[in-house]
Amino acid sequence: MKSNKEIIQKIEERARQLGFIKVGFSYPKTPIFYSEFLNWINEKRYGQMTWLKRSKDLREDPRNLFEECKTIISLAYPYFHYKPLTIDQLCIARYTTPKEDDYHIRLKALALDIVDLLKGYYPDINYRIAVDSAPLLERSIAYEAGIGFIGKNNMLIIPGFGSYFFLLEILIDKRLDFKINPPLEDGCGSCTNCLDSCPTGALIRPYMMDASLCLSYLTVEYSGRLPEGTGRNMNRCFMGCDRCQEACPYNRDLGGNKEVCLPSTEEFLKMSNRDFKRRFGKTALSRAGLKKIKRNLIEMLKYIN
Repeated sequence: MKSNKEIIQKIEERARQLGFIKVGFSYPKTPIFYSEFLNWINEKRYGQMTWLKRSKDLREDPRNLFEECKTIISLAYPYFHYKPLTIDQLCIARYTTPKEDDYHIRLKALALDIVDLLKGYYPDINYRIAVDSAPLLERSIAYEAGIGFIGKNNMLIIPGFGSYFFLLEILIDKRLDFKINPPLEDGCGSCTNCLDSCPTGALIRPYMMDASLCLSYLTVEYSGRLPEGTGRNMNRCFMGCDRCQEACPYNRDLGGNKEVCLPSTEEFLKMSNRDFKRRFGKTALSRAGLKKIKRNLIEMLKYIN
């Protein structure tokens, strides 16, 4: 049996080999920003995402999700920096990576690789993998694990890299001994670029977002007729929004590339559900679905010459 220090080193080494840009470790407890999350819920800033309210008690402690949890491994994985474009130069948010399987699928497979490594040391290990959809305060947990700091746009930011990455957690029933590093200091200073760039005012103040106003929410999660003027605010991006990240100085040297990898607007509007599922059913575009994508495009076209 290797020493705990060697196991930590092996996890970090394997994570780098798999493409993760940052690894952090923490012990399960009430996340440091849980009270802020409750304030956000109490202010009803979640729009139609009522599951966030229903699961608020689960998020109070990771052990409410996985009772046997003794250690949390937090990992950050970069998504491609290019902006996906249609043939006619409309775009969607970078995280969608339309040429790849949905990030939930890809990251879970990578996490299982690390679990296999752990099984070599702990054959009886029990675990739970969480990729974005589990009731965990991921950014708060990652912050406490020393991965990055929380920006004024509520994104986790890794100095020297930025915020274009996904988070995942592996909760295990083994206690790993690791050096506990203090959370990173806030690196935003007096900068308000993200707040100033938000076209809908969803970033109502530093560290507080009204999801019901956010273009990412409106174009992906929101069901119903879009509020008047939403198409103008989209600025040619019909699914998701990168505006507050693009304005962030930490992302200044990232994300400038664009790539035509989507059908034209006309093709999307004529596309059948069957064709959409065949082409995009395993990608992040499936989260919004064809019906919402068509709705978004129709609303946007009102404001495009």
